[in-house]
Amino acid sequence: MQAKVSIIMGSTSDLPIMEEAAKILNELEIPFEINALSAHRTPEKVEEFAKGAKARGLKVIIAGAGMAAHLPGVIAAMTPIPVIGVPIKASLDGLDSLLAIVQMPPGIPVATVGINGARNAGILAAQIIASGDEELMNKVIGFKENLKNKIVKANEDLKKISYGFKTN
Repeated sequence: MQAKVSIIMGSTSDLPIMEEAAKILNELEIPFEINALSAHRTPEKVEEFAKGAKARGLKVIIAGAGMAAHLPGVIAAMTPIPVIGVPIKASLDGLDSLLAIVQMPPGIPVATVGINGARNAGILAAQIIASGDEELMNKVIGFKENLKNKIVKANEDLKKISYGFKTN
């Protein structure tokens, strides 16, 4: 089995957030890998990873980073593979990370999800890959249909709750 998605984080302290991407990729049966790489502490390893990503068959890279949050942008600068940035709430309520990831210069795009939004990053990675994979597209469609069903059920459950002035 060869990874199609790489989940990268600046340090393993980001794992509780980034594993949400792993869970959704696993649920959709998309092969992935997880590594810790730091744009500041291991820049040579980041460069080696980014420049070799395409040759290794990766289709999408999910990169989580907090504070200065350079990791997604540095990777995006060195690979043609789509990069999804996950701003990690490490300081300033994660706004520093969010702004660092979304404010990329022209020519170096990084798709960015919300602060600590690794689950959405996993879903977006699946959708990107599914654009060229009909079997995976059907899984994504089923996943989204299930989301809708959860809300329908939630409303059914809410109808059972009684209050003196509740009208529905």
